[in-house]
Amino acid sequence: MRLLKTVMLCASALSSLPAWAESAAGDAEQRTIVVTGALEEGSTATKTDTPIIETPQPITVIDDELFLAQGAVSIGDTLNYVSGVTANPYGPDSRVDGAFVRGINALQFRDGMRDIYSFYASIRADPYNFDQVELVRGPASVLFGQGALGGIVNLVSKRPEFEASGEVSLRYGSFDRKEALVDVTGPLGDTVAARVVARVRDAGTQTDYVPDDRIMVSPSISFKPSPDTDLTLIGLYQEDDSGSTSQFLPLVGTILPNPNGQLPNDLFVGKPGWDRYDGRLLQGTALFEHRFGDSAKLNLKARYIDSDLTYFTHYPNNYSNPTNPYLDADQRIIGLYVDGSIARMEVFSTDNNVQFNFNTGSNVEHTLLAGVDFSFNSVYKTGGFGFETIDIYDIDYNALSDYGGGLPTPTYVSEDVDQDQLGIYVQNQMRFFDRVSIVLGARRDWTSAQSMGGATREDAATTFRAGVIAEIVEGVSPFFSYTESFEPIAGTASDGSAFIPKAGRQFEAGVKIHPADNILMTVTGYHIRESNRPVSDDSTTDPFDQIQIGSMTSKGIEFEGNVSLPGEFAVIANASYNQAEVEGTGQQLDNVPKFNASLWTTKGFALGNDTSLLLGGGVRHVGKQRSFGPAFPDGVLTPSFTLVDMLAEVTYENWSFALNATNLFDKRYYSACLARGDCFMGSERNVMGTVSYRF
Repeated sequence: MRLLKTVMLCASALSSLPAWAESAAGDAEQRTIVVTGALEEGSTATKTDTPIIETPQPITVIDDELFLAQGAVSIGDTLNYVSGVTANPYGPDSRVDGAFVRGINALQFRDGMRDIYSFYASIRADPYNFDQVELVRGPASVLFGQGALGGIVNLVSKRPEFEASGEVSLRYGSFDRKEALVDVTGPLGDTVAARVVARVRDAGTQTDYVPDDRIMVSPSISFKPSPDTDLTLIGLYQEDDSGSTSQFLPLVGTILPNPNGQLPNDLFVGKPGWDRYDGRLLQGTALFEHRFGDSAKLNLKARYIDSDLTYFTHYPNNYSNPTNPYLDADQRIIGLYVDGSIARMEVFSTDNNVQFNFNTGSNVEHTLLAGVDFSFNSVYKTGGFGFETIDIYDIDYNALSDYGGGLPTPTYVSEDVDQDQLGIYVQNQMRFFDRVSIVLGARRDWTSAQSMGGATREDAATTFRAGVIAEIVEGVSPFFSYTESFEPIAGTASDGSAFIPKAGRQFEAGVKIHPADNILMTVTGYHIRESNRPVSDDSTTDPFDQIQIGSMTSKGIEFEGNVSLPGEFAVIANASYNQAEVEGTGQQLDNVPKFNASLWTTKGFALGNDTSLLLGGGVRHVGKQRSFGPAFPDGVLTPSFTLVDMLAEVTYENWSFALNATNLFDKRYYSACLARGDCFMGSERNVMGTVSYRF
């Protein structure tokens, strides 16, 4: 019934817009996948529209046609073919999107404002709702305040357009995935345009009893009263009914032998119907821009987020004795934790800046940016905890309690955190003789955090950035940059003390090679040092207890190449080497591979009679990893793996049929196995067929 209501809602939203199908061009254009161009502009690294080849920092822009062609079903998937990134490092996770950038968790932003606060307090963003995903490697605190050291992922929302267009798609795929997708935009008048983006999904996952159902509706409207003024309002309602595809299965029985055999990849360890990851998300965003001729521009942004989440789950007690967590001699019976939380999160954020363009001499151009931003987030969680036992090789699901459909008792407040941040920043981009670009920036932040109604912790920090890139010969631009980061952390260490903010700095040098607009190759080396990083506290029995260490370093080399060749042929090639370790240990960070590589290609064919064919394929390689702990001083090895993806799309006039497959050969592998005692399954083969009508 809810699915029917949502389809009717989307249909009614569409019917309120003009009937644009009649205005569609009679001849279909051949579908092509365009990779990042050398002159393409990215706004995330500098908050100004600056060509990538004039930015002294590696930037990757992944267009929606590209990541959808690559079979992305989550934000993490959009980064599968990006250098220096380990996407979905813990395998397919229906709860959160994850990515290691240069060995460090990246923060997620939406339209330049931070999108995610706390763990398990919200649901995942929907990739269909975005025009592109931008990755900026390295610290970006000068412009964004709270920023991870490895980089940030910025999601760029679809906005209304004044040219009428749209698509309606139906999809069926693996794990009984059934979806309807709608994206329609166009003018409502001379100065007003609207857009509706929607998805309705009823699906399973590779884990038994874990659904992946979603309703997402994002209406937006743009007002353009003059050529120099734009106001866009974006709404979002999203509801997910899901669970946890991460089952935290024991090492003994997955990557390590158990006399009863290997546990199946699709094993569900929990209570069907009680385990869940159900959330509702409301967002409202306002984006305002006014240009004062060519000399100045005002940008104002604000967003409010309201999120409710219910997370009930079970996971085995692999942690008391990781080398043999079983309670019987036959190695079948294992303890089972029961964990539940009900979370409420509210976020308000705003970012406001003014940009001035001026010259100091005939060959020196300046883009001066000054701004102030503010964010507030409040997270409140009620928790419950229990303990049972199971035969993990023959689980009696009926014997497990459902706790009356609610939390295990007694309940308690597991998190009650209020945080706010105020920052001011200034940046000057200087362009000399249209050859040399210099970026200088500084920022001051003030933050406060209160946890569990206790004392308020206040911190302040000043961060800087500097970079230079110069086209020394045509098509060859070496660059050098220095950047800093500052990241307050919610929560407490295992001794009850509040976490102090993380801080870091990075030196980076490289070269961007761009002999033509359709070719861009980047080679870069970097050295990162981070202090106050939370890591597992192995002195306690709780596997999730953490302490803050002195410092860690991450250093490496990255290569990224994007080429569009004649004949509708495109190639993306990436390779990276990363060494990330806690200083003084000589050990690579848990679950961080040293070597990654990928290759993606597409080729278009004109078949005649308004028919075209697009073929694509890719190979992804993720290197081996080790995890160290008291039970495994020599480390637990997670082997490397290589996956193959495929695309085939036929377009006829306004119709198209696409077939996507990720992990085409259904390789079974583990994404991560940790010395604390658990293993995470890799993504199984996922095949989807999509029929679309575009107008």
